[in-house]
Amino acid sequence: MNLVILEGIVEIFLDTADIGAIERYKDFIDGVTTNPTILSKQENEDVQKIALEISKLINGPISVEVISSDFDDMVKEGESLAKIHPNICVKLPCTFDGLKACKNLSNKGIATNLTLCFSVPQAIMAAKCGATYVSPFVGRVDDIGQDGINLISDIVEVYNVHGFETRVLSASIRNINHFIQAAIAGTDAITIPENVLQQFFIHPLTDIGLKKFMSDWNKSKRK
Repeated sequence: MNLVILEGIVEIFLDTADIGAIERYKDFIDGVTTNPTILSKQENEDVQKIALEISKLINGPISVEVISSDFDDMVKEGESLAKIHPNICVKLPCTFDGLKACKNLSNKGIATNLTLCFSVPQAIMAAKCGATYVSPFVGRVDDIGQDGINLISDIVEVYNVHGFETRVLSASIRNINHFIQAAIAGTDAITIPENVLQQFFIHPLTDIGLKKFMSDWNKSKRK
């Protein structure tokens, strides 16, 4: 496994397959996550080509998801994806077959990201199967009337208590508050869409303050 992982500091991933977006934010992100829905929106749906293009821009984990649903096919597909580039992290669903495939691939030194995680037991199974990352879905948990951030907190606490090495990658982040609360909860990584990342660089008080600084400077130069 040759992934570059930032220990002790939250990793920020961009949840996209848009090469233009990755190019724009490459100086601020540590990796990229994709899924079949994201990839299906690209004009070029060649997964290998997209992954290689991303690898030229980002020296960090690139999550690419299998589209198979049974154990044997997941393993074959995962092995194939891992050959694309050393930074590929094979995404697998938190299902019975997905967890079995995770254990198989992890034993072969292939990085994995267990996605569609909605409970602590699923997260425990992912860790016991050797997952590199587990991706609890904050927004989708909120959608069913539960608290997605509490799920992150519970998984982080359980992992810390039992010394699991699997990293918690908060996903389905819908807004800035989700990001902040996940970071406070102690998540190891957070993946966010471009529309949320854009907001990191904007604040009305920053704009007002900058305008005031420039105005005062220009006034002083006219004296």
